[in-house]
Amino acid sequence: MTRNASQLSDPCPPSAVSHGAGLVGLVGLIGWVMLARHYGWNGPNAALVCCVATGLPMVLWSLLVDKVHRRPSTGIDWSSPRAVKDVLDISTIKLTGLWLTWSLIAAIYACARWYWTGSYQFSMAVFIYAAPFLFFLSIPYVIWIDRFLKEPRDGAWHFGAMISGQAGWEREQIWHHLRAWGVKGFFLAFMLSIVPGGYADIVNANVAEIVTNPVWIANWLIIAMFLVDVQFATVGYVLTFKPLDAHIRTANPYMAGWAAALICYPPFILMGDNGPLNYHVATADWAYWFEGQTALLAIWGVWLVFLTGVYAWATVAFGIRFSNLTHRGILTHGPYRWTKHPAYLSKNAYWWFATMPFLVTSGSWQDGLRNTVLLAAVSGVYYWRARTEERHLMADPDYAAYAAWMDRHGPVPRAIAWLTGRRGKADPFVAPAE
Repeated sequence: MTRNASQLSDPCPPSAVSHGAGLVGLVGLIGWVMLARHYGWNGPNAALVCCVATGLPMVLWSLLVDKVHRRPSTGIDWSSPRAVKDVLDISTIKLTGLWLTWSLIAAIYACARWYWTGSYQFSMAVFIYAAPFLFFLSIPYVIWIDRFLKEPRDGAWHFGAMISGQAGWEREQIWHHLRAWGVKGFFLAFMLSIVPGGYADIVNANVAEIVTNPVWIANWLIIAMFLVDVQFATVGYVLTFKPLDAHIRTANPYMAGWAAALICYPPFILMGDNGPLNYHVATADWAYWFEGQTALLAIWGVWLVFLTGVYAWATVAFGIRFSNLTHRGILTHGPYRWTKHPAYLSKNAYWWFATMPFLVTSGSWQDGLRNTVLLAAVSGVYYWRARTEERHLMADPDYAAYAAWMDRHGPVPRAIAWLTGRRGKADPFVAPAE
């Protein structure tokens, strides 16, 4: 049986997100950037509007084309709305829990000094401006959605019930609620802090000058790929709404998963300039080592752009659902037909090919060896992240089915299995589906 015939008889499980959602978001992003370049809209507020231009088409596509609000996974029954008076008590308790959660996050922001320095100051300014709007809009939203939810007593309700002394709250529901908002509070602040930088680089770029040099072309396209990633990721952290079927089903309950993720982001990052996994000592980028070799520079640049393109595509594939440390629906399309972790694979490959840590300007083989070992350790961290994510997601039978299909048909897993001689053997690192 041919490979194509095998896949026809054993199709990949369906994806929770359609191709169209990500594509219309990409069209919106590109359209806004073109307008911004024409009119000179290069400031941080324009970068935020770019997030809206990216997210709004995806929301409309999800509702009008994919009709995600009709899916059973939303937990919503649109056909039997309750009266407002019947949900008012539940909504009041839920709002109590929600507002207290926001207050805890605000207290952490206020006490943590790194949120008031550097690019994080932009995030804090956005949150301060948005806070009163979120407070007042949360009231009609919560009352409205509680009228349609099959079970309106979610984590926010359980947290509010515990605080207000109501009976019936469950500890695990509260922990799920706090983990989900912990993810959103930590990562949304980080994403907002880096939104303006890459956006300004793309909008301000002198394209006529850039196209005269293959290195400049490659670097500009690489920045553009990272802009796509940042815009889509920021939108994803904002739009965690049940009517969009983009809510957080579960947040990773394992401490190892949190540790593996957090050490890749400030202020806990280990790979920064002063971190223990800094692999950049005495290194130079790829353009330095290939200077004067025009053909090689062009080939290397195309390869690096391809890798960052795969990385950006892996984020675009999420549509409005991107988020670390969470389960918001299983993706099986786009680059996720090649491997379960296309972003990690392409990102790490990019670092190896762009940095070439074994080549150092100091001429010291010790520096080259240290850098190589440390970058290998960084790649090991991402392997660890992948495994902790799989451990979390394997509790969902949909992911277990996808992982099994990927082992049978995925090009990257099959290639790794062939290289390591593990074809047909169970993966000892992946927990079985429960």
